[in-house]
Amino acid sequence: MSYPVELLTLFPGMVSGYLGASILGKAQEKGLISVTLTDVRDFAEGKHRVTDDAPYGGGAGMVMKPEPLVAAIEAARARLPGAKALLMSPRGPTFTQATARELARHEAGLILVCGRYEGVDERVMPFLDGELSLGDFVLTGGEVAAMAVVDAVARLVPGVLGNEASSVAESFEEGLLEHPHYTRPPVFRGAEVPAVLQSGDHARIARWRRWKAIKLTQERRPDLFARLEFSKADQKLLAREEEAL
Repeated sequence: MSYPVELLTLFPGMVSGYLGASILGKAQEKGLISVTLTDVRDFAEGKHRVTDDAPYGGGAGMVMKPEPLVAAIEAARARLPGAKALLMSPRGPTFTQATARELARHEAGLILVCGRYEGVDERVMPFLDGELSLGDFVLTGGEVAAMAVVDAVARLVPGVLGNEASSVAESFEEGLLEHPHYTRPPVFRGAEVPAVLQSGDHARIARWRRWKAIKLTQERRPDLFARLEFSKADQKLLAREEEAL
């Protein structure tokens, strides 16, 4: 069964290349996910297909009009009944790996609305299931954020990644940052691949990777580290020096 995604945007050309390439493109070829790009302008009336207007009360910029956007949302819902419809917006809850897992489990699919200009007419909100933010910063439009969401969710759809263990071992899946990676050559400009990774001792390699993940999280994301609950084995591992692993 294909996981369906529809993006509502004023600029479908901005996202078509990215969503059609690499892993996402192959996943669509295999029928594992389906991505539809819908131009909101197609739902605007009049000769000039106007989708924005000046804000009531004054102020800088323009606001996306409710009529074409709601019509586009309703059309998408008719195509994807039961799909979760979300507006990419800085005032929504922050998108996390846990959010990606939740959305990936929602088999009815996903409708992402890409805002533009100063924002979206507030009267559009009752036609959505919520809002979603990529973080505490402002983008020119919702397209970049929507691509990030589709990418993160699609990776969790069964079969999309060649090795299903890849998504399990990645950063944030257990609340930890991921361990460092190395490949050939064994020495690059004087920097060597850690000997443990060349040892062939898989138990030792697993301990080293776990230790590194814990240490990196402690050093770089103390906010994540503070929320973790470690097993006794992890507590013992954390107390050891790298050379003793």
